[in-house]
Amino acid sequence: MLRRIQLGAFLFVCAAIAAAGVHSYGETPSPQVEREIQATGRVFPEIGPAVNALKRDVSGLYYILAAPASVISVYGDDGKRRASIPNDNSKGAKIVYAADIDLDATGRLFVADRGANAIRVFRADGSLDATIPASAPTSIAALPGGEFAVETQRSDRLVNIIDAQGKLVRAFGDPSDLAGGVASNRFLSHGRLAGDPAGNIYFAFTYSADPTIRKYDRYGYSAYEISLSASEFSPESANRRDVLRLDRHTNVPTSKPVLNAIGVDPLTQEVWAAIGNALLHFSKDGSRLPTYRTVTKEGVRIEPKAILVEPGRILLAADPIGIFEFARPDKNPR
Repeated sequence: MLRRIQLGAFLFVCAAIAAAGVHSYGETPSPQVEREIQATGRVFPEIGPAVNALKRDVSGLYYILAAPASVISVYGDDGKRRASIPNDNSKGAKIVYAADIDLDATGRLFVADRGANAIRVFRADGSLDATIPASAPTSIAALPGGEFAVETQRSDRLVNIIDAQGKLVRAFGDPSDLAGGVASNRFLSHGRLAGDPAGNIYFAFTYSADPTIRKYDRYGYSAYEISLSASEFSPESANRRDVLRLDRHTNVPTSKPVLNAIGVDPLTQEVWAAIGNALLHFSKDGSRLPTYRTVTKEGVRIEPKAILVEPGRILLAADPIGIFEFARPDKNPR
């Protein structure tokens, strides 16, 4: 069963929703008031171009995917670089081109190595734990019990669940109808995965004209879908169905993403998502909370590609300007 939350709309066509097997709940909220929030500073100043993913392990170490995409950098909370993966303990194991990373509760690093058509799993010391074949993996989320969720450009479903032995155990999630053709729809339904300690999986459609986030449990049950009106953020984005294109050589979308980042609070399951420099906040059940516009101290727009939610702060990683720290606006209202 799928609970669908329509935001920015004023009418529900109940009969059509029932026919599609989609159930609405709650009242449609009025458009949220935005306020600008400034970064308190830049962190990990060595990091800049091509930053694409930012994770934190249970010991407080930060794992950062940036240029070059063949190395994952490990930093302490003091901002100093502590290690990199692969390293001498990796015994020759390499990352060809990482598209995404995640960490499980034991500190293992999962790398979606698109260049090698594989998932590389490294232990905390950098030694290689497993290499699992995967066709063009683009996003990954570690799950409890050794499983992980992965999105690939070759699968007919949005989410594939792989077990600790490297076997596909289930796949779920239908691509959105974006481009009028099965092949194009699958490629243009590319998205970003996120997870939480309870094993829930969040799929954010990167190129959907109407920004969309789905929450699943690890078995594929759809808890909710958040669907936003494109016109609320950019009048031009409402016409993206007419301008979305695939590179004819790589079959990868060439348009700029609409929804550029997603992060989940591991304690509350609240979701934070970025559309341009708009930082949107949603409750555990997908209800809309306030929206913020993110800028540096100098007023430069921050359009993050990765979001890391911590108890007292939020880190936003933007290409090429780097990683910036923000006080939690939900805990520090102005």
